[in-house]
Amino acid sequence: MSHPGDSNRITREYFDSLLLEMRHFDAVMPDTSFELYGHRFATPVMTAALSHLDKFGYHKDGMVELAKGARDANAVYWCGMGSFEELERITATGAKTIKICKPEADNAVVIEKLRHAHQCGCIAVGVDLDHAFNWKGEFDEIEGMPMRPKTLEDVNAFVAATPLPFIVKGVLSVVDTLKCIEAGVSGIVVSHHHGIMEFATPPLMVLPKIVEAAAGKLKIFVDCGVQTGYDAFKALALGANAVCVGQGLLEDLKKDGAAGGKAAIERITQQMVAAMSRTGTADVYNVDPTLVYRR
Repeated sequence: MSHPGDSNRITREYFDSLLLEMRHFDAVMPDTSFELYGHRFATPVMTAALSHLDKFGYHKDGMVELAKGARDANAVYWCGMGSFEELERITATGAKTIKICKPEADNAVVIEKLRHAHQCGCIAVGVDLDHAFNWKGEFDEIEGMPMRPKTLEDVNAFVAATPLPFIVKGVLSVVDTLKCIEAGVSGIVVSHHHGIMEFATPPLMVLPKIVEAAAGKLKIFVDCGVQTGYDAFKALALGANAVCVGQGLLEDLKKDGAAGGKAAIERITQQMVAAMSRTGTADVYNVDPTLVYRR
């Protein structure tokens, strides 16, 4: 049973509190195609930056299989922690990949990983800033690697270290959004890292303020709790450029590997098409925020 501060439950409830107006005049068949960092995709439904799927029983080679599924669905593939060898196998699939690194204490290690991702052909890179502390509020340590919070100067150095678009994951405030803009970041992921802090603001609650503050200066992606195409559509309506889906893909991946990952992305995209067609929304670039009502 969830507790009062369960941010995942709070986020789910917020998604479900948002209702959609219907508009039928001049409706057209929706176009879900989406461009990101010079590449064209079939959908703004992307994978989340997952890690170690084999350890959680989703597939013995889950990261690579999900990459194949994203490739076949013509969707963006994100990946989190993993070895250099695993990233090389992921990018060898042909999946258009965004690599997100952890905020390791040694910035030189982070920069080495950013450079390796560039060598592998990733289309963008980034750092997961919200993983510097553990559940107790102490500095985190993951697989023996110490984590530390990063400063504006640190992020400036990361941006300067790579020719690729740089993304900060774990933004949940206007304050951090403005610092990302100052650092020259190309994108942010609005996320509480699957409930990493109790009583965290649902991403869609803060999203409109972040979009207003960003003023089109960077791409905005939403993570956490996106399960259906209706969730994705609500995020787009409130100003996101695309969404990341994690848990919503994993059971399909566990059952059918790459084919399951592809099917899950396509199912969520089709649900989004259903929302678009009933709201007079022609494409993913022009979703009217006045379609959304809070129950």
